[in-house]
Amino acid sequence: MQIRALDLSDDATATVVHRIGHAAYAVEAELIGFDGIPALGESLAELRRAGLRWVGAFSGNGVLAGFLAWASEPEDGVSIDRLCVAPAWFRRGVASSLLRHALTEVFPGRPVTVTTGAANAPAVALYERLGFRRGPDFCPVPGLTMASFGRAAGDTPWEGGRGSSDLA
Repeated sequence: MQIRALDLSDDATATVVHRIGHAAYAVEAELIGFDGIPALGESLAELRRAGLRWVGAFSGNGVLAGFLAWASEPEDGVSIDRLCVAPAWFRRGVASSLLRHALTEVFPGRPVTVTTGAANAPAVALYERLGFRRGPDFCPVPGLTMASFGRAAGDTPWEGGRGSSDLA
């Protein structure tokens, strides 16, 4: 996988990102039993206006397999807004590669937060495997339980390990 920045002002790139995001969120909706995920109803124009920064993982033949998008937060933190993989690329390490790349190359040493559906077992396992600490679950709307995760500044994203701030 080659990981590089995505430019959503490019029509073809934005269209592919929108398609992959919709397909990935449709799978998550099934996993968590909630079809009201906001990204499922998001238009291409809304996606482009989201004010996020984007990186994508490309196969050897140039196919976009997945992407990660984030926003900067106060106190030099980062909030991961989206981590999506095209269903044809599930279980091939795309999400892990994107997340490791972001943690070590894009925003190394910065505190990072992310949320996912609490019943999304693959996503929960990924964040825990890469050293995120699970925070409180919350219900933004009836029928949806979200899990929150965070990594302190300086934690190392090694698989199988726990973040350096996780001393328990």
